[in-house]
Amino acid sequence: MTTTMITGATSGIGAAFARRFAAMQHDLILVARDQGRLERTAADLRDRFHIAVDTIQADLSVPADCRRVEERLALDDSPVDILVNNAGFGLAKPFPHSPVDDEERMLDVLVRVPLRLTHAAVHGMLPRRRGSVLNVASVAGLLPTGTYGAAKAWLIAFSESLRVDLAPHNIQVLALCPGFTRTEFQQRAGMDVSALPERAWLDAEAVVDQALRDLRRHRPVSITGLQYKAYAFTVRHVPRVLAARLARPRNV
Repeated sequence: MTTTMITGATSGIGAAFARRFAAMQHDLILVARDQGRLERTAADLRDRFHIAVDTIQADLSVPADCRRVEERLALDDSPVDILVNNAGFGLAKPFPHSPVDDEERMLDVLVRVPLRLTHAAVHGMLPRRRGSVLNVASVAGLLPTGTYGAAKAWLIAFSESLRVDLAPHNIQVLALCPGFTRTEFQQRAGMDVSALPERAWLDAEAVVDQALRDLRRHRPVSITGLQYKAYAFTVRHVPRVLAARLARPRNV
């Protein structure tokens, strides 16, 4: 039986991954902050798909909580085959208008946490010579879009580099770069996205479907939607100064 761990697993893209892997008969380890929501999500998936679902209540911006998740990833007698680094964090105001402590917490969740969890997971995957790591980044990482975009740019570069290093060991690494996706993320971050056109929005299920197709195809980066694929192509091939002018609002 394949075991998959998903952070930020009770809503949005994380919840969509949980449903999809459950339908594929993976056992799951769900990580999130809200214990009640975790238990409800786990119970629903157990009842619907008849799989084992464990939960870890953790605020990953807290080092002690992050270490508990790392310790679970490192267990040799109960290995994790797939890690989905999906835990998110966004701020309503751009740097330097947000409190610096909040900026640092965001960098912790978007950079330090996937670094540490991936490190723990890969150490178990190497001797087994199999495994996958999916890092949920953003199209915001393709352009200069504040500290959020900078953190996502790091995650994309980290994933692409790690993919090359781990390919000889049969371990896959994929960076997901969704655009605006219908989740709770914008509301929790206090973002006003009312002016966005309908065509800008993606469904979380579509993001997951594209990611799994791209994982099967051994692609380094997964981008959902023709509008965002065109965006990614444009910003990668026009001069950087011009590309910066095309930057979307922060916290995509």
